[in-house]
Amino acid sequence: MKRILLLSLMAGWVLVACQKKVDDPEPNPNPPGPTPPTAEQKLKDSVMLYTRDIYLWYNQIPATFNAQSYADPNKIMEAIRPFSKENGFTNPVDRWSFAVKKADWDNASSGISADLGMGIFFRSNNDLRVTYVEKDGAAGKAGVQRSWRLLKINGNSSINTSDASINFIVNAIYGGNAATVEFQKPDGTTQEITLSPITYQEYPLALDTVYTNGGKKIGYVVLNSFLGDQDQIKQAMASTFSDFGAQGVTELIVDLRYNGGGFVSLWEEMGNFLAPTAANGKVMYRQSFNNKYASQFDETVNFEKKGTVNPAKIVFIISQNTASASEGLINSLTPHTEVKIVGPSASNGKPVGYFPIPVGDWYILPVSFRTVNSNNQGSYFNGFIPESQVPDGLDKAWGDLTEDCLASAMKYLTTGSFRAATRESSRLTADYLESYQRLPMKKMKVLVEDRYNLSEKLKN
Repeated sequence: MKRILLLSLMAGWVLVACQKKVDDPEPNPNPPGPTPPTAEQKLKDSVMLYTRDIYLWYNQIPATFNAQSYADPNKIMEAIRPFSKENGFTNPVDRWSFAVKKADWDNASSGISADLGMGIFFRSNNDLRVTYVEKDGAAGKAGVQRSWRLLKINGNSSINTSDASINFIVNAIYGGNAATVEFQKPDGTTQEITLSPITYQEYPLALDTVYTNGGKKIGYVVLNSFLGDQDQIKQAMASTFSDFGAQGVTELIVDLRYNGGGFVSLWEEMGNFLAPTAANGKVMYRQSFNNKYASQFDETVNFEKKGTVNPAKIVFIISQNTASASEGLINSLTPHTEVKIVGPSASNGKPVGYFPIPVGDWYILPVSFRTVNSNNQGSYFNGFIPESQVPDGLDKAWGDLTEDCLASAMKYLTTGSFRAATRESSRLTADYLESYQRLPMKKMKVLVEDRYNLSEKLKN
């Protein structure tokens, strides 16, 4: 029995061994490799490849930064901002690096919009006003004007700075749908208008006029952007300053309160018209990139005086919406003529810029360069501070000499002193600044180098 049991066990082991040998697959001579990256992963890798190369603070981005953990290129651009440390500033200074789909950028940078064609802002906590109107937009074609008050939107009269009201207002006016608005005009009459979004070309030069005051000829120009049809904008600038020269303008008020910036070339064009004759050939600004590209891209740009206006004084009107190219314009002129600043708040504080780098169907715009004036001044990350802080006179039309900002600027040019602040003006300024935290202007804040195809140079 013992021998039979032992033989049975041995037979079982042989069967199991044979079975195991049959079941074992032959080893695959070509085992599968790692999973190839997806198109989305390649896109994010490319975004970081360019960013680690051209970003102004590239050497502060940690090696552990993982672009794959962010949803899209814009989220990646937002995520690199905290690494923009500058001497003299406690917090990171970059608030602007971003990415955008190519089609959206092409429309925005060329000034093509599809909305109601007007801006809105609170004069006080329950007083919503039209800030500006695009003449070829729906509001402009309907005759709406700056300073009109919005009493009702789609039948809702609860218009104030509460969170619920702000959300409703933003969706109704900027949400891309038709809106029925009851306006109150300056004469107290009301008008209900239904506005539907249309596609139009923005026209940033809102007003130019000449005042004779105190024996002086003072030119006033409102320029709401440095984006749009560049040929059209340059022609408008030339026409304005030709008229100013013919009328003998000697001092200027330049209104940039809603100018979020734009193309470097349009800043230069405006600077050459505003510059005094003595500035011709002198440094307008210096532009510098990170140390990888300093020898290739750094540049000094000199004034090439245009027109016959030779201003002894320029007063700029600004707000927290004044940014980038418009701030660069102010900074570049400061060493060459007397410059004063009026407005409800400090400007945005953006002495840096970028250029669009194509990656897939996106453009990425990591901050890539900084600008300084001929005195090497340019670290105004906290913005320019008004020497005369007065409210944005949202209850007045463009060019009204009783409008708070214009009135203070004019008073300085004719008397040498600014308009004194009152208790009411201080209250309105405080309300205005509080409102900005809830309802910021829908204007891009950009300084875009467009004179050269830097993205092609970067690839080479």
